[in-house]
Amino acid sequence: MSPARIGFVPRLLGALTLAAALLSIAPALAAAQKLGSRVLRPGMSGGDVTALQHELTQAGFRTPAIGEFGPVTERNVTTFQRRYRLAANGVADSRFIKALRTVVAADLNSSDVISGSGGTGITIAATKPLQSRHPAASAAPAVPAAPAAADPSTVTDPVLAPVVQDGGSQHLGERMLKQGMQGHDVRVLQSYLTLAGYVTAVDGQFGASTKTSVIAFQSASGLAADGVVTYPVSLALRQAVAKGLASGPVGKATINADGTATAPAGAPAIVQQVIAAANQIIGKPYIYGGGHASFNDVGYDCSGSVSYALHGGNLLSAPEDSTGLESYGAAGAGSWITIYANSGHTWMAVAGIAFDTADFGGPNIPAGTGPRWRSDPTGNLGDGTGGYVIRHPAGL
Repeated sequence: MSPARIGFVPRLLGALTLAAALLSIAPALAAAQKLGSRVLRPGMSGGDVTALQHELTQAGFRTPAIGEFGPVTERNVTTFQRRYRLAANGVADSRFIKALRTVVAADLNSSDVISGSGGTGITIAATKPLQSRHPAASAAPAVPAAPAAADPSTVTDPVLAPVVQDGGSQHLGERMLKQGMQGHDVRVLQSYLTLAGYVTAVDGQFGASTKTSVIAFQSASGLAADGVVTYPVSLALRQAVAKGLASGPVGKATINADGTATAPAGAPAIVQQVIAAANQIIGKPYIYGGGHASFNDVGYDCSGSVSYALHGGNLLSAPEDSTGLESYGAAGAGSWITIYANSGHTWMAVAGIAFDTADFGGPNIPAGTGPRWRSDPTGNLGDGTGGYVIRHPAGL
């Protein structure tokens, strides 16, 4: 054997040994990866996948932290992308991670938001909903002055928590807002406008429709109607929301002879919109998967029906399946709207009656399956499909 070939053998053995060593530590290297250091896709694993799953859960998309990028993680990544207007490809790239961290940071550091809200994303201490009102009939509140430097620990209502005007976007009031701007504080503005009776899509983009709502609120409140949200305007809006949340008992909707429902007197505009949307699909047949490819369909399944009604109130931008609805909005029952969801079924109670597709006993009007109103809002809790996760749109 030539000297060259003799020298090659140990080099080859050394290379093989090194390769084997690298393969043996590959899992450890993956585990050491920090979230954001690589693009994460289905089938991948590691510590960064675990971190991704933790942050998805913090953002309201409950994801088991197992370190494996499986179907649940992919679905929640895709749902997040749709909700926050990213490319819905199920891949956690740098843009996705940045958006996710922004939402998590906002949810943890702001008194304005609640984790994972699909619509009006705000934390509200009071449980009473805001009464809808016509702008012309609104009493004009005095323009509020800037608050004194209060101890935040003494503020019991997060809606009225003091805000520092530092030019940031984490809290409504930190900066002046006008058409063309975007950010978390714009989402809060849109949420508060909706709760104040001026229904506004919550998308974080200060567009023409948001400006229209701002002008309507300003006009009704005796403020300069220029569509610009200054600090005094933000305070007036906060006061209007806080006042409304503390007023009035929750009424009960009425089921009509034709199967539609009528909202109770004084129901918030957003609740009236949800009921009106649900009424549009009463009598449609039950079709598995119906209402998921598009809100407009020939038939609907349980989650498709709930998604349609929530969309009618600007509380959902894309259809969700029943598992996805398990992480919708805020935890627990709401004052006006409560969603019950598990992996097999979902329905919701709106103003004291249920909107459901299944017939597990009790009066359905009309009888049968498909989108229906039921007089008993909790009749399906004992249907045998397992424990339900109870959620509600924040503030409702």
